[in-house]
Amino acid sequence: MSEGLYTVIMGVRDFLKEYFQGFWDYETPKMMVIKNRPLGVIYRAVQFLVITYFIWYVFISQKAYQESETHPESSVYTRMKGKAVHGDDVLDNVEYSHPPEGVDVISTILRREFTYDQRQGTCPEHFSVDNANCTSDSDCFPGLPNFDSHGIRTGRCVQYHNYTFKTCEIMAWCPIEEYAVVREPPLVEAINFTLFIRNSIHFPKFKVFRVNVDSPPGMKTKKYLKKCHYHEEKAPYCPIFRLGYIANQARENFTELCRTGGVIGVFINWDCNLDLDPSHCKPTYTFRRLDPRKDLADSGYYYRFAKYYDKNGVESRTLIKAYGIRLDIIVHGQAGKFSVIPTIISTVTALTSVGICSIICDWIMLTFIDKNEVYSERKFDEVSKKVKEPTDTIHTEFSFITSFGSNHSDLSDGVPL
Repeated sequence: MSEGLYTVIMGVRDFLKEYFQGFWDYETPKMMVIKNRPLGVIYRAVQFLVITYFIWYVFISQKAYQESETHPESSVYTRMKGKAVHGDDVLDNVEYSHPPEGVDVISTILRREFTYDQRQGTCPEHFSVDNANCTSDSDCFPGLPNFDSHGIRTGRCVQYHNYTFKTCEIMAWCPIEEYAVVREPPLVEAINFTLFIRNSIHFPKFKVFRVNVDSPPGMKTKKYLKKCHYHEEKAPYCPIFRLGYIANQARENFTELCRTGGVIGVFINWDCNLDLDPSHCKPTYTFRRLDPRKDLADSGYYYRFAKYYDKNGVESRTLIKAYGIRLDIIVHGQAGKFSVIPTIISTVTALTSVGICSIICDWIMLTFIDKNEVYSERKFDEVSKKVKEPTDTIHTEFSFITSFGSNHSDLSDGVPL
């Protein structure tokens, strides 16, 4: 065996032996009193920050002494109401609300575009579609060219209605929407339409059931809901909202919403402290635009539907493109109640975290303060099994101390800092 390899093996053996012997050593803190004003100020300041964090944030803000439930059971019922005169027609909620009632997503129509008397047949493709313009039949390949097309190409190049240019012919519901669309003015009276939201929530862990509908003492709920509107302070249990109020709270312009449509989220938040009476468990409402903003090409909200009828024995339809507001009702809930176990855990964590103050100050003391070698020598002692107890006094340049007796050292005198 070479000398180098032997040296490495012996070194590893000595390391493992020393580690194994040191593994069974017991370490105990040694208390030292250091009367150093800057170090004392740092120590108390860190203590104050740690204690303040746990009292204000952990216990008061986060209520760490409570047992919590964050996944309650919830149900939502909605209903839109309102009447509007639009041209010669009187519109009610059946005309503009889809679905009329009952779910956590509801939309209301604010503007419509009609394409009347569409029938199955052939007609020219709209010139705005890619590769729709042509000069001869060879420019039009039969079949479906792309998803922007309004129908299936026949392979013929035909004149675009009364214009001089030509486009490829398609089989579709004719005439196509872009050519024959009729646009109605927006339904501005919808700003006063009302949305009723009934939300019930259940916290199974605490057996607490709450509803966001209630009436003042001495008044029946049904009668109260006929004349109230939501107000955060005056009417928190009247979940009836004007569409104008919703748009304003979402910081949206209602006129612009009538033009492009939009999706608005209605967020209902139940944050319940069940250490108090359950009557203090009240919902709060916030509103926010959910779809892309108006500066993007795909912003807004609209959908199409058709009304079918028979005209002279031929199936016909009126295509309606409806722009409106879609309201998504989103419920969040959490409840908390005092419990011994989380209180004990949080308290022990707080008391343990105070120990970080000593670690920080020890690091400062042994790293930055003058004469840190003296502190290091006095702080770390090694005591073997057989110790000869000295009786003589050890003289140092800093003080007169004895190494026999208490492990409590006072460096208050004689140590220039």
